[in-house]
Amino acid sequence: MAEITVADSAGFCFGVDRAVKLCYQALKTYPKVATLGPIIHNQSVVDDLKKNGARIVNAIAELEPDECVVIRSHGVSRSVYDQLAACGNPYVDATCPFVAKIHDVVEKHTKNGDIVLIAGDAKHPEVEAIVGHCNGNCFVFESEKALNILFQKNSDFLHKRLAIVAQTTYNILVWEKCLEVLPKDNPNIMVYNTICRATQVRQSDADKLSRKSDLMIIVGGRHSSNTVKLFHVCNRNCRSYHIENSDELYTLDLCNAEKIGITAGASTPAHIIKEVQETMTEIMDGNTLEEGASFKEMLDQSFKKIHTGEKVKGTVDAVSNTEVTVNVGTKHTGYVPLSELTDDPSVKPADIVKVGDELDLIVLKVNDQEGIVTLSKKKVDEMKGFEEIIKAKDEGTVLEGTVNAAVKGGVIITYAGVRVFIPASQSGLPRGAEMDTLVKTKQRFVILEVNEHRRRAVGSIKAVVKAEKDAAREAFWETAEIGKTYKGEVKSLTSYGAFVDLGGIDGMVHISELSWKRIKHPSEVVKVGDYIEVYIKDLDKENNRISLGYKKQEDNPWEKFKATYKVGDEIDATIVSITPFGAFAQIIDGVDGLIHISQLADKRVENVKDIVSVGDVVKVKIIDIDIPNKRISISMRALLDDEADAGEDEE
Repeated sequence: MAEITVADSAGFCFGVDRAVKLCYQALKTYPKVATLGPIIHNQSVVDDLKKNGARIVNAIAELEPDECVVIRSHGVSRSVYDQLAACGNPYVDATCPFVAKIHDVVEKHTKNGDIVLIAGDAKHPEVEAIVGHCNGNCFVFESEKALNILFQKNSDFLHKRLAIVAQTTYNILVWEKCLEVLPKDNPNIMVYNTICRATQVRQSDADKLSRKSDLMIIVGGRHSSNTVKLFHVCNRNCRSYHIENSDELYTLDLCNAEKIGITAGASTPAHIIKEVQETMTEIMDGNTLEEGASFKEMLDQSFKKIHTGEKVKGTVDAVSNTEVTVNVGTKHTGYVPLSELTDDPSVKPADIVKVGDELDLIVLKVNDQEGIVTLSKKKVDEMKGFEEIIKAKDEGTVLEGTVNAAVKGGVIITYAGVRVFIPASQSGLPRGAEMDTLVKTKQRFVILEVNEHRRRAVGSIKAVVKAEKDAAREAFWETAEIGKTYKGEVKSLTSYGAFVDLGGIDGMVHISELSWKRIKHPSEVVKVGDYIEVYIKDLDKENNRISLGYKKQEDNPWEKFKATYKVGDEIDATIVSITPFGAFAQIIDGVDGLIHISQLADKRVENVKDIVSVGDVVKVKIIDIDIPNKRISISMRALLDDEADAGEDEE
């Protein structure tokens, strides 16, 4: 007995189903109804509509006064709408929403001066309608070869902005070959995958079924573009026949067919598919298909209900620069706009998802009329993220996120899809500081408040910083001891010293501990941001005070002086300051000696400035050294006395 299988997706697509229903509805509403061309490419449906009173016209001029015209699912050009407006006849627009979307795309691009390339059959009514929305700035190609020739004849195309669309029923396998012709990573080329998802699924199902069948039966109108394409898809894999109804089965050669597959075009009613299946079963084994026998869901049955706010799973079918198309398991086409994927304006959908990914989604809006459902991944992420936020507050967990924006009174951090407000007082910045400095930085924070009803949270960076400092302070005091060395960052300077961060706790280096020489301000030695090595000079845990030393003993100029100089040495010294009782002169960096007023000359001196000035380099003799008290006495007069004594000895 032959095994007969009906493809999952055989039969009416959403657009055709919608057009037929709108036509029957128009017959109930208006006394006279006409269709602009056959409503669909299926004779049995067209004949039934004629029986119910719908006539076929080929142009708007053929309409009778007040006769309602139904625009078929293939759509019409912009000029037809203009003619309808002029004649005043009522009309029902049954254009497939997916076709209408192509009209919007090509109109936008041609208005911008872009060139539009259309993959499809130039004589097909759908393509003729698309061309009619392009204002003439378009080209139609049937295959990848035709596209190649088009580029060869128009080499300047690659230097212009191009928008590429496809007839909704275009062969998906040929479309993939066409995409291979296009230059990679050309920002001037914008590709819109406008092949209807139902078409893609139908062709894919037919391809799979025909690969494991001995014979394929493709049911649909002779002039149905998508049915013809189904035939070509199947005929590549096995012997295939294109029929319009079950009567034609008796004329076919069905020999040697143990596995038979059946599929149907988008304009084929479910009852015809069922008749073909029943007749095929009778022919192959003489048995009538039992009433209620299971073949895959008929596309003329009512849509499975889907509701706003419902949580659903969807599989990614396509990814563009502005949205993601998903299959949610109903006859609706699901769309996730970029704004419902992420709040990050710097990323594209392809950075977040890829074809085949399964996503948890929330239904935002259902349009049964157009078979479209708008979905949000971001809201699911927010729900999951909010659960994490609540848990983090309860457990006091420290979170990490990037500051997205500065707003009035604070900043916003997004964590797991949830916007967390950080008030300025909890930002960790000084009062009055610019919040913009935190934007695009990663920050660690805790949750202070959660409003579950409004799904809002308030956090604090400051609390984390404080907690870390407290922990660091406790750790510091457990191990701190006088003489221990640390490497710390200079956090601030005052006139009396420098404050150094030792890792969560600050210590101070007094100005006198910064240098062995006299300095007027700490900035002469260090600056904010410097990392310096310091050691603990004194600890006061009760008052949380730490005194630090910076200057090293081996750099002590007094030790260098002690090792180099002695009483009686004659040296050069530089006058660095003048007082009423004498002048201080630098012997080496950090060590000064005093020339008392009585030691400036071999005569009485009334005013020190009469003898020396700051900056003068003078010859002196060391006459006394007091290392413990860091005092050195030097004399200019002693050298004069020595010279006088030497003169007397010569006489």
